Amino acid sequence: MVRLDLATVLLAVAAAVNAVQVDTPEVLPGAYIVEYENDQDTNAFVRKFGGRASLRKDLRFKLFKGASIQFKDTKNAEEMAAKVAKLPTIKRIFPVRRYPIPQHDVLSTGDDAAALVKRQLGGNATNTFSPHLMTQVNKFKEAGITGKGIKIAVIDTGIDYTHPALGGCFGPGCLVSYGADLVGDAFNGANQPRPDNDPVDNCNGHGTHVAGIIAAQSNNPYGIIGAAEGVELGAYRVFGCQGDVGNDLLIAAYNMAYEAGSDIITASIGGASGWSEDPWAAVVSRIVENGVPCVVSAGNDGAAGVFYASTAANGKQVTAIASVDNVITPALLANATYQVADSNREFFGFTGGDPQSWNAVSLPLWTVNYNTTDEAHGCDPYPASTPNLSGYIVLIRRGTCTFIQKVENAVAKGARYVIFYNNVPGTLSVTARVPGLSAVATVPSGTGELWVKALEAGQRVVVNMANPSTAPKFLANFDNPTSGGYLSSFTSWGPTFEVESKPQFSTPGGYILSTYPRLLGSYGVLSGTSMACPLAAAIYALVMNVRGTKDPKTIENLLSSTAKPNFFRRDGVSSPYLAPVPQQGAGLVQAWDAAKATTLLSTSGLSFNDTDHFNPVQTFTISNTGTSSITYSLSNVGAAAAYTYSSPGALTPASLTNVELTGNFASLAFTPSTFSLGAGQRRIVTVKATAPTGLDVKRLPVYSGYIAINGSDNSALSLPYLGVAGSLHSVVVLNSDNTLLARARDSTNTPVSANLTFTLPPPGQSNITAVRNRSDMPKLVVTLAMGSAMIRVDVVPLTNCSTAAQNAKVVFGTRTLGQPEEFPSWYNPRGTLQYAWDGRLADGSYVPAGRYKLTVRALRIFGDESKSEEYDVAETVPFRVRYLTEGKVQKMKRLVKGERALWSVGVERRQTPEQCEADERTLKQ
Repeated sequence: MVRLDLATVLLAVAAAVNAVQVDTPEVLPGAYIVEYENDQDTNAFVRKFGGRASLRKDLRFKLFKGASIQFKDTKNAEEMAAKVAKLPTIKRIFPVRRYPIPQHDVLSTGDDAAALVKRQLGGNATNTFSPHLMTQVNKFKEAGITGKGIKIAVIDTGIDYTHPALGGCFGPGCLVSYGADLVGDAFNGANQPRPDNDPVDNCNGHGTHVAGIIAAQSNNPYGIIGAAEGVELGAYRVFGCQGDVGNDLLIAAYNMAYEAGSDIITASIGGASGWSEDPWAAVVSRIVENGVPCVVSAGNDGAAGVFYASTAANGKQVTAIASVDNVITPALLANATYQVADSNREFFGFTGGDPQSWNAVSLPLWTVNYNTTDEAHGCDPYPASTPNLSGYIVLIRRGTCTFIQKVENAVAKGARYVIFYNNVPGTLSVTARVPGLSAVATVPSGTGELWVKALEAGQRVVVNMANPSTAPKFLANFDNPTSGGYLSSFTSWGPTFEVESKPQFSTPGGYILSTYPRLLGSYGVLSGTSMACPLAAAIYALVMNVRGTKDPKTIENLLSSTAKPNFFRRDGVSSPYLAPVPQQGAGLVQAWDAAKATTLLSTSGLSFNDTDHFNPVQTFTISNTGTSSITYSLSNVGAAAAYTYSSPGALTPASLTNVELTGNFASLAFTPSTFSLGAGQRRIVTVKATAPTGLDVKRLPVYSGYIAINGSDNSALSLPYLGVAGSLHSVVVLNSDNTLLARARDSTNTPVSANLTFTLPPPGQSNITAVRNRSDMPKLVVTLAMGSAMIRVDVVPLTNCSTAAQNAKVVFGTRTLGQPEEFPSWYNPRGTLQYAWDGRLADGSYVPAGRYKLTVRALRIFGDESKSEEYDVAETVPFRVRYLTEGKVQKMKRLVKGERALWSVGVERRQTPEQCEADERTLKQ
């Protein structure tokens, strides 16, 4: 059976989840990806549409046969897509969804003309670079293992291969030896890509930073060196200088990288999902099944809490990489000076922000108070006694309220210049575009505290600033006792909605120094799971060198079993429990232990699923590949159980700050629990789980832990597991209170009152700006509290003044004219979806002018789509629609003879033909 895998929505935008902004992938109107049953000529396939469609991308590859096409009339696209889905030569069709340029925090940048250089941790950078020490990469350096002979494809924003630390050239014999630009600089996700063979990155920096983490050469002033500097890199550029990219181009890039002979493919790209059936994720899974490991960043939506896995990281067999913070916080600081009273000038470092008009600014400091622990420093309006601050640089501590609020309070008293001092190690680049402000910057906490102490003593502190773009830069390293080695707060949590374990394991991704495009500064300190993912890819290459295998499953299992779980930490406070598996996976990778392990496990993790689908008895195999006998002892080490909801009655999952952790662990029984294996032997172990007790199942706790496997050879392995105490199927997925009807032009989504009349564009003309501006279209806002594999929307007629209404079908007990185009919507993440409706139905027809309501059904997790009771349901208020002009398609047939029994849904009443015509005349006025 061919499933028509249609769009989530026409307009999908950022959604609030417990005041946390989460993004849902946007759909490109009229664009679809088709997968063929068998290979066929794509040009001939497109010609069958008689000029009504154009080719976006030919997607005929070894592992995927198909194409992406663009229907020229986007208003007829849904009807055409439905027809295509029924063709016997088509396996499936799904929409082109757009994914944004990878998000990361740029903390500081600097050029390679530094006057002062402090190398990372001091000494020889080849074996003391902190992310390498944290993951045992330094041991490969000491052994001379560099990933030589391994090809790693980077799917990203391109690579500035002209950078001296990245080889300086592109092509055979160069570090960046293969790849392509699939899009061009001007591509933004909505316009036409302009592909070429040059994947250089001069305008974004993300891919260049990623490349340096993998393979930067040591000839640079900051001592940066890639984890696997001996590999070959492939650069597949899928983003322009700004905007996003469709999943058709991502599918193309993955297949191009696969066919180019890549041994590993890494991509720090993603979007909210939670479903392994997502088309892009399914294609990546196919590549892994064919022997090429694919590592994908787990996502940067940690604030959204549990059950927020990202695609394509949530694909089956795809390795999702979480992030931990670096134990060292590096900062590339611009050099300037200050003077306390009549003492000599001293140097200090700062990071410029936006705005940054610091040229020749030399002014004394002023601060609102001397409390260097005040989290709300500068958050309140300044007192009346505050002097005119136009002649000062205002010094403010970073804290609880926003930078904008702090700056506005200072500017209200005349300030033009502001310096923030940090409340954590290092610095960051602050954007505070407030009218009246000329420049903003950040200094390390120690610098700011030193200045405050001098001011408190009554001393005058004069700061002599410099242009951060041209000032000499130096690398400063700060110990990070607050979060170093712990899970980054931004790292996204799993599992998937079907309780597949995500992420797999973690590497350092917070506060990472690497290469940056030369036009943007040459070097930069960035944070994100985007930085963790390429380190994992490099580690795969190193392990391949040592073990002589490229098998994805074998390497993932090795890295998982030897990883080091850590305790949970939030806001600088450690928990007595290990961090949950859905946050850290197996833990922090220990690459050398993985490369040298002689005990192998057959899997990288276990899932006992939820209560309804509880799978308590599972098996895995332990193999002794060493040369001597080993005795193994198995035990259970529980990790924190994480409540999905903050209270039993909560509808939306708790944000990270409100996620409650408990020490309720599952009980595990092992058969056998102790045994010996001779060299070359293996043993199947049976695990029987008993779900933890004492948990409130209505709050959907996710429990997890590790099976500890200790060997007489001093080996210490672990196998992560997780499960859900409670029923995912019983969870309400549709937030009916926030599923509503609003005006399309209303960005605040204010609900409209009942019986409002919307004036729609003439059929087929909603994409004409002038016509659209004259119209007043309804917007359906659907808020999902949890993911739904399918959203169905029915257009329900409330009068029978049209033939269409009289012939309405009944689905799940509801009279319906059909669904709006773009519905049903498959595999939806939690969040808010918005859809502006111009009256068009999925079959290509338009509803007649009349009175309607929309009935929204969201399929529950593990639900059966054929049963009405498996859906959560919400209804909009009644509303009326009419068109700016009326043609034959949308004219209503007047009833002029006799009297008919006419029914409105939910209200039984009779109308005479005259009453129907009165309604019709009202709508036409």
